[in-house]
Amino acid sequence: MVYTNSVPGPRVSFTAAGGPAVPSPPPDAAARRPPAEPTRRPTAWRDPLTTPPAPRRARLHRATTDRAYLSADGESYLAQTTLRELRKERPLRVLSEEDFAHWQTYGYVVVREAIPAEAARRLLDFTWDFQGLDPDRPDGWYEDRPFRSQLDRQLHVYGFVEAYHHQLLWDSRQAQRVYDAFVDVWDCEELWVTLDRLNLNPPNTGNRDRALIEPTERGFDIELHWDIDTTLGVPPQRVQGIIALNDTAPETGGFQCCPELFRGFERWRAAQSAGRDPIRPDVDRSEFPVVRPDLGPGDLLIWNGLLAHGVARNASRNGVRAVQYLSMMPALEEHEKLRRSRVESWRHLRTPRWNRTLVGDMVRHESLRYPTAELTPLGERLLGLASWHGTQGPDTAGGRSGEPVCTASA
Repeated sequence: MVYTNSVPGPRVSFTAAGGPAVPSPPPDAAARRPPAEPTRRPTAWRDPLTTPPAPRRARLHRATTDRAYLSADGESYLAQTTLRELRKERPLRVLSEEDFAHWQTYGYVVVREAIPAEAARRLLDFTWDFQGLDPDRPDGWYEDRPFRSQLDRQLHVYGFVEAYHHQLLWDSRQAQRVYDAFVDVWDCEELWVTLDRLNLNPPNTGNRDRALIEPTERGFDIELHWDIDTTLGVPPQRVQGIIALNDTAPETGGFQCCPELFRGFERWRAAQSAGRDPIRPDVDRSEFPVVRPDLGPGDLLIWNGLLAHGVARNASRNGVRAVQYLSMMPALEEHEKLRRSRVESWRHLRTPRWNRTLVGDMVRHESLRYPTAELTPLGERLLGLASWHGTQGPDTAGGRSGEPVCTASA
């Protein structure tokens, strides 16, 4: 994806992940080009988990923040200072000085009970119920089911749960302690929350065995990967997060990461050969050990996109790994198309469109199950329904939250 600036002067472009693109050709360049090869349609299925989106031009939008954050998609941001080098201007709200130092040194931080443990357990109960699974009947976790695509099969193996807008998910998103933690890492208050889903990963066996997914030599690897292109000279800034819904255990797998690689990334990168994989790290794990942070119900783990991380296989007998994916980014209120898409997704319980792997439940879509979630004033701003600077758009007129979903739109 390529973004072009709209200010007067020389034309400068940036790639989707923040690096400089090839300069625009002069106006008469087209006349000097050789005839183009005829376009061929791809015949092979393109895996959204490993295949980057096709290049297209998009506009960079300035976030509604004092700090200069620029983004085209609300996921990856260009900034004058990387998050690991950021000097705080606002006082810490949730993180301690030691927490913040750990975040900048090792690329992740854990916030204990960002939501109450009981709230996490209710969300876990909902996750079982949404899929029609009984936590006390492990034999029912592997019943045969149809798949719409290879992607659908992979998501089943990995344990993704296609619910995005239930009230319990929004209760986590608009929890004050969760919001304050992301304010600490971005050092700004004007944030949008990601519209993401849940994960319930039983033991990886039967039709949930990872061996069913054909391995690849490059690109995304569920065991260990980066969320950004690490070969760029100027890496984009990206933040991810999860809330644990139950206690972690070594045998159930779950989030794992390589903090020593994050700490010594520049030194490691300088020693690498050209053409290395930008997404999948090839490291000596005795030098850069992989660790699994201990999490309890309601704990929030936030990590930097430059932290190599993944999800370890569940090798337990009948334990599960359960989380809610949740992150926050600087709000792009001037990106009207994105803002409206977010509001309509919440209002009508539509599957979000910001990621190609979000597919919606094929058995019974969530828009047919429950009404629109009620938002607090903080939740309205985190969605984009209301502005961080007090102005109200057309979306906020009349019945702002909790309105029932329209059957026709569902």
